[in-house]
Amino acid sequence: MAEERTVFQSISRKHVLSLGPHASVRDAAGVMTRANCGSVLIMEPPDILLGILTERDLMTRVLAKGLDPDHTAVREVMTPNPICVSPETLVSDAVVLMLERGFRHLPLVSGTKILGVFSVRDALPREIGVALGQAEFNAQVNDVLG
Repeated sequence: MAEERTVFQSISRKHVLSLGPHASVRDAAGVMTRANCGSVLIMEPPDILLGILTERDLMTRVLAKGLDPDHTAVREVMTPNPICVSPETLVSDAVVLMLERGFRHLPLVSGTKILGVFSVRDALPREIGVALGQAEFNAQVNDVLG
């Protein structure tokens, strides 16, 4: 079996897509669309991660609630203080974390430097299979332990 990749090895874009907290939701959607990216990090300059805004956030927190994208700041609808992982994290471990916590994007952080965002789309089918097996095992252990 081939050695498993790390999240940093697997991410498709090695630059950070980010906006300030006062940007509008429409600005965020435009940036994400132009970059063909499912998330944008919300940052306070120079490098403080405040949150992440994802396609799912746009759907559930903006569109479904009828908010005006021109007058809604990303800070109001972002996921604050997202869980982050190190670039050395194995893909299957990252996917297990995402499955168990119910999200699809993980910022990669080394010290205080943000290196990018790992998306579940960056995982290969083999790595997802390993993660599903691990998540199922974790669920069984939790059931036994109560």
